[in-house]
Amino acid sequence: MIEVKISEELKKICPEIKLGCIEAQVNVQSSDDGLWKEINYYCEVLNKEIKIEDLASLSRIKDGRDTYKKLGKVPSKYRLSSEALLRRILQGKGMYKVNNIVDINNLISIKSKFPVGSYNIKNLHSPINLVIGKEGEQYKGIGKENINIANLPVLADSLGSFGSPTSDSERAMITDNVSEILMCIFCFSGKTNMEEYLEYGKDLLERYANGRDINTKVIE
Repeated sequence: MIEVKISEELKKICPEIKLGCIEAQVNVQSSDDGLWKEINYYCEVLNKEIKIEDLASLSRIKDGRDTYKKLGKVPSKYRLSSEALLRRILQGKGMYKVNNIVDINNLISIKSKFPVGSYNIKNLHSPINLVIGKEGEQYKGIGKENINIANLPVLADSLGSFGSPTSDSERAMITDNVSEILMCIFCFSGKTNMEEYLEYGKDLLERYANGRDINTKVIE
């Protein structure tokens, strides 16, 4: 499995931070009706269980927002991707349709309430480190302009930063020709049973993306 580490600098500020990692061979394609049935069902559940004004106080969202504040980032300006997804659903806009991997990624995120990122391993260089973005650092976000990633937790390899709990870069984005992925669940809450979501992700990949040679690991 590709080597992933969390920097000591980041662990000093957020001792409970951890990553749940899934590496897998997959087939990327449009999501089938079965996956969208699961997604739509859970969106209905969320709309019944959560009010949009209570979103920021959910423990897993709050822990992420608190970490951003400690790092000097305004969490309402740089939202966790999970918070942004949940907000979109509670506004009645539904989920984006991209491809089966991104849609699985987003389903895990709204169910766990954690940010989740999926990356094309072919465009990454081991080892990967979760670090604090440096002053002046930025990258082109997926479907966005350049994102200021200074003081954000960011995934980086020898070529530079490529992902964060807010938004990922275009460099390792999931496209139709991707065959091997790294999926990362960003957890700011130390008590979480991360294995539950790794197993859930593995199951979704097997059922909806012909997932095989799947390896999982929790990085602390």
